[in-house]
Amino acid sequence: MTLKWWAVVVAVVSLTSCVTANVAIGAVEGDQLPLVVNLFALTTAGTAVVLAVVAELHERLNDRVSALTEFLVARLNEIEAHAGDRNTGFVEGYLLSHGQEATVVPFGRPRRGAAER
Repeated sequence: MTLKWWAVVVAVVSLTSCVTANVAIGAVEGDQLPLVVNLFALTTAGTAVVLAVVAELHERLNDRVSALTEFLVARLNEIEAHAGDRNTGFVEGYLLSHGQEATVVPFGRPRRGAAER
């Protein structure tokens, strides 16, 4: 079970046990549980409810981020497929226009010659 459902179970068990104990003691003695026990049960239930809400919000946020990531990956793949490799077409066109003996020199950093020293 996920954290959210564990928190829901803890809240339900805490409130159920508190109400059951108060009803049982009230029916037998006409009194209720001590205030500290009731406050502890209510605090436990309240904390569990807050934790369940935070866990649900975290799960939703995680789902949205995953969906956004999948969308961006699909869009980038679509853009890459549409654009292609423009350098490949340039090199192939250059070789076709100049014949097979043409050499392709890559653009690179200009080398420093002896005159620049």
